[in-house]
Amino acid sequence: MYQVIARKYRPQSFADVVNQEHVKTTLENAIAQNRIAHGYIFSGQRGTGKTTVARILARCLNCINGPTNKPCGVCASCLEITAGGSPDVIEIDAASNRGINEMRELRENVRYQPVRDRYKVFIVDEAHQITNEAFNALLKTIEEPPAWVVFVLCTTEAHKIPATIASRCQHFSFRSVDFEELVARMAWICEQEGIHADAEALSVLAQAGEGSVRDSLSALDQAIACCGETLVAAEVRALLGAFSLDALAQVSQALADGASASMLEVVNELERNGQNLQHFSRELARYFRNLLVARIAGGDTRLIAASSAERQKFAQIAAQFSEEDLTRYLQLSLDIFRDLQFSLQPRFHLEIGLLRMVQAGRLVPIEEALAAIGAERASGRAGERAKTAPSAPAPRTHNPAPSAPAPSAPAPSPQPPAPSPSSWRERLHASLMQLGMAFTADAVEHSEIVEASGELQFTTPKEFSVGMKEADIIQAVRQIAGKPLKIKITIGDAAAQEKLAAAPAAQEDDLARRALAHPEVQRFRDLFGGEVRTIRNLKE
Repeated sequence: MYQVIARKYRPQSFADVVNQEHVKTTLENAIAQNRIAHGYIFSGQRGTGKTTVARILARCLNCINGPTNKPCGVCASCLEITAGGSPDVIEIDAASNRGINEMRELRENVRYQPVRDRYKVFIVDEAHQITNEAFNALLKTIEEPPAWVVFVLCTTEAHKIPATIASRCQHFSFRSVDFEELVARMAWICEQEGIHADAEALSVLAQAGEGSVRDSLSALDQAIACCGETLVAAEVRALLGAFSLDALAQVSQALADGASASMLEVVNELERNGQNLQHFSRELARYFRNLLVARIAGGDTRLIAASSAERQKFAQIAAQFSEEDLTRYLQLSLDIFRDLQFSLQPRFHLEIGLLRMVQAGRLVPIEEALAAIGAERASGRAGERAKTAPSAPAPRTHNPAPSAPAPSAPAPSPQPPAPSPSSWRERLHASLMQLGMAFTADAVEHSEIVEASGELQFTTPKEFSVGMKEADIIQAVRQIAGKPLKIKITIGDAAAQEKLAAAPAAQEDDLARRALAHPEVQRFRDLFGGEVRTIRNLKE
């Protein structure tokens, strides 16, 4: 009879368990030192090896050579525990045996010594489903059991275990399995089964498991049944209903282009192909999460559960967006997934959610909007002054006799010379104001600027750090010098902090002067009047 891969390749010793090194080391040392506890709690997400480790612990305790870290696997105890037929290793499903009567029966069973083996091991699966009354009935037994009894409570929700029970047991928290280790485990199993699977197909299967070995192996079993001895990534994705990176990249490309029509085409294609829109929204949220992580940590990070080639592609796509944009897109995609859980019209909710993403990409930060308004008002006032100013008459000149110009080769247009370090601040401030970047110009005006070895070094006080936008400065430097320069921005220094600490009153006066001189503040004072009593710096 066929045995599924998850059961066929179930670990039979601590060495076979994937990951969970902290659990294996502690249990091995406890057995070697004969410091075996009477109660254990194994907690963690599904498919990480809780029940498997409990069975291995039972084999280590009851092996004919035991207690030992390495059970022989051939004695009667080892074979019966592996097959699930040992009379002294009792596995209880707490999901269906959760009441007080079942716990009373267990308590009566504890009183009797093992039939043959050294220890009587009770493995309680889904222990969090036991009722409070049943736990109370078991409390005294778990606290002071006979010397031949070991309890192992396995649960996915450790917080539901009463504190009175947890305080009497040793607690081991099982971690989700690392992506690379899970892929390596499946590659080894495929080799044993004679299955050829490329790296991308194994990556898709590992992503489907989300850190659970059992879920990934179940998906592998399903893929082998569907595709035969050769697993191809495209066929595996179609089987599992997963979306390729290229399919999800259509959404990010539409965001980069600001194309609302492309978003509607994406939804229409999903509907035509019969795709689950809720599943797509979940994968979309995961996609933007990976883009955000790649934008922050780079394409080589292990924080993204994907192959090396996919991580590099994530980094290339993420480079088109800012960290703030990707954070906004991730939040919006999570909102879409939440709305689709209860929507009677999932297509409509998905369409409006994707259109909101496009509109969110067109938003301008409030600082830049205020700076643009101030620049427009300043240019408008300058234009009015230019119109009202009298124009001076042009001086009369005598036209000299025309003479033939001497032939000469056209001179190449020279690059404008770079300003001296002493004038960088003034030139940059003027250029930024001309480009409508008043917020950055204000930050540059309060920065120390030094030019060294073709690099501009900015030292900016902390309160102006928000305005120091490297892209704006690079644009202004290119306009002034005619060529790009390397930019280095340092926020704050000891001298500046001492200066600010020594003269707080002067700083407050300067803050008040700049705030009252802001054109928007002046406009509000002209409209509403009143008196400004307190000025507070919201950046601090």
